[in-house]
Amino acid sequence: MGVTVEAQRVYKYPFEQVVASYLRKYPSPMEKNVIAVKTVEEKTDLSTGVIYRRRIATCQNVIPHILRKISILKVSEVYLEEESWLNMQDRIMSMKTHCLTWTEYATLNEESVFRESSENRNWTEFVQKGNITVKGTGLLNCLLEIFAQSFLNQGVRRSISIMERLLQDQFGGPVL
Repeated sequence: MGVTVEAQRVYKYPFEQVVASYLRKYPSPMEKNVIAVKTVEEKTDLSTGVIYRRRIATCQNVIPHILRKISILKVSEVYLEEESWLNMQDRIMSMKTHCLTWTEYATLNEESVFRESSENRNWTEFVQKGNITVKGTGLLNCLLEIFAQSFLNQGVRRSISIMERLLQDQFGGPVL
């Protein structure tokens, strides 16, 4: 079956400031579930100037303890891989994220984009779409997908709030 999570936000800050804040966002005391983020690959395409990054995020396992009675779910950390392509000339950064943990039982994929706003070139649009599908756990599939959807919706709201706070702290009030 699977579930989908979508988010949109316009940050009233220039693209360069939003991207810089995003790349420094984790780990942070504002988000206790993200333990570490490590860049494992970074390269620049000399012909286009596009910067490619591959990062691994280490996150706390947030699955409720009652469900961790299932041995596969009994892990302390979950790993996510994020690939990003930053094009400063076109003022767009696209990202793809997927879960590296539990791949035989679940897929989690997100696609996100930061781009200069069409409404105001000093603002930045953020669009994210993700899906989660759980398989191989029988009747628990649906329950785990509903939990994941709820948790990810909360996580998106928290992530947007963290970005707003970081931008405010680093750059002051929004550009109007």
